[in-house]
Amino acid sequence: MKKIILTAAILVSSLTVKIASAQISLNINIGSQPAWGPVGYDHVDYYYLPDIDSYYDINAHQYVYFDNNVWVHGAMLPPRFGNYDVYRSYKVVVNERNPWVRNDVYKRKYASYKGRHDQVVIRDSHDEKYRNHYVERKTVRRVDVVKHDKRGHGHDDHDHGRGHRD
Repeated sequence: MKKIILTAAILVSSLTVKIASAQISLNINIGSQPAWGPVGYDHVDYYYLPDIDSYYDINAHQYVYFDNNVWVHGAMLPPRFGNYDVYRSYKVVVNERNPWVRNDVYKRKYASYKGRHDQVVIRDSHDEKYRNHYVERKTVRRVDVVKHDKRGHGHDDHDHGRGHRD
């Protein structure tokens, strides 16, 4: 009877450890996503860019585009994409390893997204989870400090064209 209870206890504890490890493996890469990425995603591996039929690798911070019959990885897009605006274009989140291998699928599936400019990007979001991606514009107010001399007369620290300071 002790062996059965011991075996059951070991089995239950191993299942508990397995469940706990599955819960810990959550991967969030919000801070890695560029400011021009779309809002609403906690984890992104790649963006598919339908306007130029290319990808952006979030973790490597590189574009992946087709050039001379090969997929090229680079920090910048080639000159032929000079007019492409990453902030205005539509991005499709793809969480698949090497998505360009199945590029024909993505090209066909997301062809209707070409030319769309209605996607909110991280830079323009004020969602709290993106607070490190945007800087709030603060109004700067000029305050003139008035000093009083020994006679009680007030004056500021500005020259006012007199060529000297009091």
